[in-house]
Amino acid sequence: MTVVLVALGAAFGAPLRYMVDRAVQARHDSVFPWGTFAVNITGSLILGVLIGGAANGAVPSSLMALLGIGLCGALSTYSTFGYETIRLFEEGARFYALLNATVSIIAGLGAAFVGVSLAEAIWP
Repeated sequence: MTVVLVALGAAFGAPLRYMVDRAVQARHDSVFPWGTFAVNITGSLILGVLIGGAANGAVPSSLMALLGIGLCGALSTYSTFGYETIRLFEEGARFYALLNATVSIIAGLGAAFVGVSLAEAIWP
């Protein structure tokens, strides 16, 4: 049953990632990969809330499989982050490559921390 929940979450997360990425990137006239940045930070925040809720017993393992592993796993994308960072570097946009790597890691960890903190505030 867990595999089915993961697959269902991923089936929703992958197209959501694509649509959000395209919508965000279309609004920015920049080489910076804003769409990937947005989905990765959103995924980190959602996963943080889920992990915090699971730690407090408020989020069952079935919901963690559906949303945490399935949805967030397909929504966020480390491989695209890596590819876009290397692409920026190779195209001579070294500042944006460094900015993308630095800000993505800091913001992703920060979003996860905020998510866990929110969960702890919601489910003490």
